[in-house]
Amino acid sequence: MQITDIRVRKITDEGRMKGIVSVTFNDLFVVHDIKIIEGQNGLFIAMPSRKVAEGEFRDIAHPINSQMRELLEKEVISAYEEALNNVEVTAV
Repeated sequence: MQITDIRVRKITDEGRMKGIVSVTFNDLFVVHDIKIIEGQNGLFIAMPSRKVAEGEFRDIAHPINSQMRELLEKEVISAYEEALNNVEVTAV
């Protein structure tokens, strides 16, 4: 499975959430609302989730194994940083 497009939908400075992206796989399947979060050890991604009856949040879509999660996280953060650089350049 190939990541064929990453669209940074929102960039923000407020709070720990730094951005929201949509990722397309094989030009056939898209996952919206992947969040970029600033944690104690740097940026990481949080998959789209919903609140269940017990009050917990459960991922709606997520990678099955650690290799896919690492690849997805690396590509999403790279796209976010590139978009952030473009925003800073145009704002000057």
